[in-house]
Amino acid sequence: MKRRADSQTGIRAEEISELVRLRLKRVGRRHQPCYRITAVDQRKKRDGRVIEELGHYDPEGPDPATQVVLNGPRIQYWLGVGAQPTDTVRGLMKRAGMTVPASA
Repeated sequence: MKRRADSQTGIRAEEISELVRLRLKRVGRRHQPCYRITAVDQRKKRDGRVIEELGHYDPEGPDPATQVVLNGPRIQYWLGVGAQPTDTVRGLMKRAGMTVPASA
């Protein structure tokens, strides 16, 4: 049986559960943090190469409703193939009203 790779990432589904984390990547200036929510190989650095950007988080944004912006369908896809969110991303998903998987 031939193993299929995800058409966007090239990573096999069997590898995703072991390798991919949904976590924050820091952007912004000194003392003005802003974060991107990304799917990243867990072996990469915090601000290293990402597989896909899934949203952003601005902790100092003026409107609490727009501090967290998520691409829900893509996050559900990554969770469906086994990617694990970090505790911080799990909290942001709750805050945005998304269903959050139990920690593994």
